[in-house]
Amino acid sequence: MNWVKTHKFISYLFPKYVWKIPNSGNKIYLTFDDGPIPEVTEWVLDILKNENIKATFFCIGDNIQKHPEVFKRILNEGHAIGNHTFNHLNGWKTNSSNYIENFKKCELEIQKTNTQNIKLFRPPYGKISPFQAKEILNKNYKIIMWDVLSYDFDTKISPQKCLNNVIENTESGSIIVFHDSLKAKQNLRYALPKAIQQLKEKGFEFDVIS
Repeated sequence: MNWVKTHKFISYLFPKYVWKIPNSGNKIYLTFDDGPIPEVTEWVLDILKNENIKATFFCIGDNIQKHPEVFKRILNEGHAIGNHTFNHLNGWKTNSSNYIENFKKCELEIQKTNTQNIKLFRPPYGKISPFQAKEILNKNYKIIMWDVLSYDFDTKISPQKCLNNVIENTESGSIIVFHDSLKAKQNLRYALPKAIQQLKEKGFEFDVIS
């Protein structure tokens, strides 16, 4: 399957979702899903700090509740935050009322600490129904998808393949997905530092989603 053609078709079908962020410069957008997780998220933050770049973290509410200090560090170091539901729900398999309540529960957890007035949401697995999306968009949220998926969570692929997925598909405006999760840890530790270095060498600049 040609991912570029497939992605263009999907993004055409769902134009209200953000798939890329066109810009006049050479900006790209690193994003991390499923944290905050001690050790993994903290390692990511160390890498980002050393490289002097900012990213956007789509956080699970339950993890924020369990690890508030890691969440505070994300904010304190100038990164952007997004809602990823409280329990990492699959919208296609969840009653819409329950899904929206779970989204709101994460929103409330984020608001306990986050003073940013940025409303970003990423549906776990990228799966959300039209009704669920409409409800969230009506709350003035942007639904942030992606055009570059590292597949770091897939334990069947090699760390090198994970890196290649990013390097070979990134272009100006790309939204790149990594995961600061235990499942992705091995591929992430290999691919993220190398991806950052190689993308910098190609002249890309990193920015947060707003």
